[in-house]
Parts: sequence; structure tokens; C-alpha cells
Amino acid sequence: MAKFYLSIGANLGDRLGTLREAVQLLKTEPGVTVTAVSPFYETPPWGKTDQPPFINGAVAVETDLSGEALLVRCLAIEQRLGRVRHEKWGARTIDIDLICSPDETCRSETLTLPHPYATERAFVLVPLRDIAPDLCLCGRPLDDWLKRLPDTDSIRKKEIINYGKNTHCR
Repeated sequence: MAKFYLSIGANLGDRLGTLREAVQLLKTEPGVTVTAVSPFYETPPWGKTDQPPFINGAVAVETDLSGEALLVRCLAIEQRLGRVRHEKWGARTIDIDLICSPDETCRSETLTLPHPYATERAFVLVPLRDIAPDLCLCGRPLDDWLKRLPDTDSIRKKEIINYGKNTHCR
């Protein structure tokens, strides 16, 4: 079994409801076990800033799937939840990104692990730190990356959802 860390986010529609449903759908995927879910945070948009704020979180999963196969499952969940791709970094009903895996690195046309922008995005690192405080990303602890980012103070905890034994929050 391999461990993967995912980032989930939404800034259109029922943002919290969509994220809750995404977690539930991940839990029902054959061969995928959700092991941790972070609190959800309201975050400003990144990259393309003229859009509504996001709700973001992190999810840890264990799976017998490869990263590429897990990505296919995540994209199918996005489609099921109404994701339409209009523009890069644009508004969306749901986004599920594979961020990293201690068990796999990848550089293909469809997947790069670790995610190439993860260390530049506080909205990824803050929730990820909640479920994996000792994780190193690209050779550095998450806190080292967060110290370099100017927007960490604009991230506000929105909701902690009880997912039973699978919830780990600081």
C-alpha cells in the first residue's frame, strides 16, 4: 500500500458540501482508504485572483493504486461533482490534486509528484501540516516552506468535520 496526500478545494456552489461529498466519494473508491482529513480552511484565490475565495483541505489516503491510477479516480470524482475545466487556475466546483507521496515520485504528461506548485501554496501546506506535521516536501519540512510564504495569515479555519477515526486535526 502506498500513501498519497491530496489537496481538495472549491470556490463555486456549496463549497463545504462539495468537499464533504468528495471525501465521502474517496472513501467509497475500491482500493482506496482515507486515513486522515484536515480541517477545511477559507483561502484567497491563488494564481488568478479575480474570483471568489476557496475552501481548501487535505486528505491522506492509502492505496494499492499507482499515482496515475489514483489521479484517474480523482478526476472521475471531480466530473461526478460537476467540475468543468474552463481556464487554468480558474473558478471551480471542485479540485482534487495529488500533492505528494512518500512512496512514489512521478513525472509524466498527466502527473508530477511532488506537485510542482505545492511549496508555493499556503492553501495546500497549511491543511497538509494538520494531517502530516512531520512530512518533508522536496527535502524540507512543511514549516520551512510556510515561513517563506507571504499569505499564510490570510488562511482561516472554516470547519472541522468529524470523519470518525479517520479525522486528525491539530
